[in-house]
Amino acid sequence: RRGNHNTNADTIRMNRIFGKKKEQAPAKAAPTLDQANEKMDSRAKAYEQKIADCDKQLRALKEKIKTTRGSAKKNYERRAMEVLKRKRLYEQQLDQLMAQQFNIEQTAFGVESAAMTVATLGAMKGANAQLKAQMQELNIDDVDDVQDDLAELMEEMNDVNESLARSYAMPEDIDEADLEAELDLLEDEFEEVDAVPSYLQETDSLPAQPTSTPGEKVDASPAAAVSS
Repeated sequence: RRGNHNTNADTIRMNRIFGKKKEQAPAKAAPTLDQANEKMDSRAKAYEQKIADCDKQLRALKEKIKTTRGSAKKNYERRAMEVLKRKRLYEQQLDQLMAQQFNIEQTAFGVESAAMTVATLGAMKGANAQLKAQMQELNIDDVDDVQDDLAELMEEMNDVNESLARSYAMPEDIDEADLEAELDLLEDEFEEVDAVPSYLQETDSLPAQPTSTPGEKVDASPAAAVSS
């Protein structure tokens, strides 16, 4: 126990003289590309605002330079030069920041493209393995046999349909000349049926139009007929 006590006392004394070694803080995680891009956006907006403020100050100083003389004018000119230098510095920093942001965006695009390529390759590998497994279950000879069987079945079905479509009442020894003669007779019969009856036909001699009125006594003598 006495030895441990002496060791602890020596350690405390040494820490007082040389200082205690600081414990290392855990390393922070590196920011992502999106986080870095967002920070650069905020910094770029800040630089743009500073440049706009410089332009505003320069416009005000130019107006004062136009309306003043002597030492006051020189003072405004000196202030304008300082503002202009500050504006040039902000513009230079903004250009550098925009170049860095462009590189970050290009890197992010490359990372996304690589991730898409990896995903596509994985999907293609999975599809390839699935296709190989399915092809092992298929046999080209079996496919040919099925196709041949289907062709034979379709041919048999056509034969069956043709057999069912035959007419049993139609004699096979029919003379076409007899059919044409019968057709001519049917046409003559149709013409007779379509003819207009005699009592409906128009005639040239029609009865004379009556000249007397109803109720009037008509003289039937030949002289009256001649005089009329």
